[in-house]
Amino acid sequence: MRLVVFGANGSTGRLLVRLALAAGHDVVAVTRQPAGFPLRGDRLVVEGADVHDGDAVARAVRGADAVLSSLGVPFARKPITVYSAGMANIVDAMSRYGVKRVTAVSSSATEPSHHADGGFLLNRVMQPLLTATIGKTTYADMRRMEQLLRASDLDWTVMRPSGLFDAAQVSAYQLREDRADGIFTSRIDLAASLLAGTTSTEWVRKNVAITTSDGAPTLFQMIRREAFGRS
Repeated sequence: MRLVVFGANGSTGRLLVRLALAAGHDVVAVTRQPAGFPLRGDRLVVEGADVHDGDAVARAVRGADAVLSSLGVPFARKPITVYSAGMANIVDAMSRYGVKRVTAVSSSATEPSHHADGGFLLNRVMQPLLTATIGKTTYADMRRMEQLLRASDLDWTVMRPSGLFDAAQVSAYQLREDRADGIFTSRIDLAASLLAGTTSTEWVRKNVAITTSDGAPTLFQMIRREAFGRS
């Protein structure tokens, strides 16, 4: 398949491109900074484009069999539009060229829920604080992106990871529709699930929660790492 990956130069995007190439796919890696993209390959095309530029997005999508979005931006208190505006341009380009399959990364925090594994600290303190303050504009824009996909006639899948961490290899990750109790997702499992979901019809027009159990940090370890940069 010819796969177009938006957000290819992010932490998950690079893993996704690597896995797709290893699986034998032709990949168009779309990034705003193509010169700095670290991967090379005979089946790889690195395309410079900003997702806010509809014409550039259309050029990248033309000839694709499927599109994957691992777009991501840091939390900010100011309004964020990269998810919804970017996906609007992606949907327009896909409609123009008759491409139907799209898989996109969102977040479990777009629909916050009680996590059986989270305890009081996560469920009553951290999650409400994050979704109401520094993550508020990010999750609002992710919800707009999800709504846009639901309103389209595309064969979409939305992947909703939980707290992201790095791992060396793909694990036996868990998938559930809409929500899951797990509180962590490894980036490589997220990349693997994006690729697997794109080449399957199992999760078409569904939101999918992905969680990782093997090798996941404890909540305390994650807080310590994020706050102090310690492993």
